[in-house]
Amino acid sequence: MGQTEPKQVTQILGELVAGDDSAASRLLPLVYEELRALAGHIMKGERPDHTLQPTALVHEAYVRLVGTGETKWKGRAHFLAVASRAMRRLLINHARDRRAAKRGGGEWARVTLDEAVAVAEERVVDIIALDEALERLGTLNERQARLVELRFFGGLSLEEAAEVMEVGRTTAKGDWTIARTWLARELGKTKTHGL
Repeated sequence: MGQTEPKQVTQILGELVAGDDSAASRLLPLVYEELRALAGHIMKGERPDHTLQPTALVHEAYVRLVGTGETKWKGRAHFLAVASRAMRRLLINHARDRRAAKRGGGEWARVTLDEAVAVAEERVVDIIALDEALERLGTLNERQARLVELRFFGGLSLEEAAEVMEVGRTTAKGDWTIARTWLARELGKTKTHGL
């Protein structure tokens, strides 16, 4: 994104909140590449023949994000954070639907838990197991769960995630250390393919 685009995005998000129906069509060109990169990051550990492609994930998430008119956008970073959550939900729902259709038969939705969570080198994790672990972490510490979500599913740096969450970098760094350790332990307990 260029220098003026984040301000344009924030302005258009404000217009969207105010009920300007044309704002959604003006917003998409400004955020599409970032959303596409976000979807690519989220799906990079998926199997190559995955039936849900990054482009479809972007479009489905975008329609859900701008179609409700219920979110009071705080700016570009907030929009991207909510987009990462929407894409996570879509991917999890897709994996659950696929698993249910196969009645548990051998196909697992997998993602590489890379430097974003960094709980183990080259560990592959069932995305549903990760989602369930994040839900459990959220009951213990919602801020830590949100931080992991922003970093893993959103691809945000520690600094960007801290900004979105409106916490200091030191707080985010401490939360990150604790959350990584907790997730490594929880995911290590899970008996799923790839662990």
